Amino acid sequence: MKSTRMNQIEEYVLENNTVTLDKLTDIFKVSKNTIRRDIQELIKRGNIKKVYGGVSVNFNSLVPFNERQIKNSSCKTLIAKAASNFVNDGDIIFIDSGTTTVNMVDFLKDKNNLTIITNNLIFITNSTKYENLNIISTGGTLVRETNSFAGIDSLNLLKNYNINKAFMATTGISTTNGITNSSPLEGEIKKMAVKKSNKVFVLADYSKFDVCSLITYCNLSDIDYLITDKTPPSEYVDFIKKNMINLIISE
Repeated sequence: MKSTRMNQIEEYVLENNTVTLDKLTDIFKVSKNTIRRDIQELIKRGNIKKVYGGVSVNFNSLVPFNERQIKNSSCKTLIAKAASNFVNDGDIIFIDSGTTTVNMVDFLKDKNNLTIITNNLIFITNSTKYENLNIISTGGTLVRETNSFAGIDSLNLLKNYNINKAFMATTGISTTNGITNSSPLEGEIKKMAVKKSNKVFVLADYSKFDVCSLITYCNLSDIDYLITDKTPPSEYVDFIKKNMINLIISE
């Protein structure tokens, strides 16, 4: 119950930007001391921060791309390799921005007639050495913290394409808040990619479970495949089975 309450508190703060402690005690029907203890634990997640009389969204919580790429790099490579096994010759796929999805490029080099739509700048750069890969950039505004393109131009391009499979990154997964991301600009691109794809694959290492970031771009039940490096906590395994999601553990 505590875990559920904390996720709900975090979601409420992310939706409302700034909330007083009195408001939280009133909404969640617990004492102010309980709220204070919950807030102390939530602050460690990095998405919210203390302010005078309450809490607010920590808009500085987005970690630069290079730092995120180093963290759990070997796990991310194995996850990317496992995801690449689901790509077939002739597919039209979307590769999301992120430090896990970027690793897929070297595992796709031998595919034929593969069309890749992406807003991932590093993926585009790394794919130039493979002439057989057809790359379509979404264009738009460069978000330097994530080395990705976003904005209305990116959305308009995605609307025009039919996508077989979308390979999505995330900064957090929870059963209550779904698949989340720290950047509002990127969030809209992710929502559109999920909407336009026949199959949705989420690539996430074990550290992403029980983490909630600023924007929910799809529900956990909306995805078709979850590819990770370890068996998730039991509540996720139960949820995955109930919603007939394919769980893939990389090796």
